[in-house]
Amino acid sequence: MIILGIDPGLATVGFGVVKFERQRFATLTYGTINTPAAMPVPERLQMIYSGLQQLIDMYKPTDLVVEEIFFNTNQKTIITVSEARGVILLAAQRNKLYIDEYTPLQVKQSVVGYGRAEKIQVMTMVKNILNLKKMPRPDDAADALAIAICHAHSKANKLRLGGSEERAIAKP
Repeated sequence: MIILGIDPGLATVGFGVVKFERQRFATLTYGTINTPAAMPVPERLQMIYSGLQQLIDMYKPTDLVVEEIFFNTNQKTIITVSEARGVILLAAQRNKLYIDEYTPLQVKQSVVGYGRAEKIQVMTMVKNILNLKKMPRPDDAADALAIAICHAHSKANKLRLGGSEERAIAKP
């Protein structure tokens, strides 16, 4: 399975593409899609959609996983991140990808084994699990890789326990 992990945002969307076969990971790519702050929001959303479509076309993922929004006190931020998440989910839906979502707590628990882990602990484990030579940067890309790892672990456990993949498969 090829997983496209996404850490959503409007200014910066982190992405990580990993292949997971026979309980082994291979990192295909990771990075960010950045949009200029001075650009109108609709144009920034189009940039995110186009960037995701390029990744989907190039790497042909079967699954797209995105971090659920963690509500903080900045309501303006949550609105713009929600708009970006909508575009991300639309790209996945239009490409008929399996879609799933994870909370930051679930990601940390899966990757580090502790839901309250610090960011550096998550990044170190991502580096180790994916056998990367150096720490993945920027943080948004490292988070996206962590989300992809979480999904691989979760999906492998579901399948091992006889679960179904029906939950979030995009419908035509």
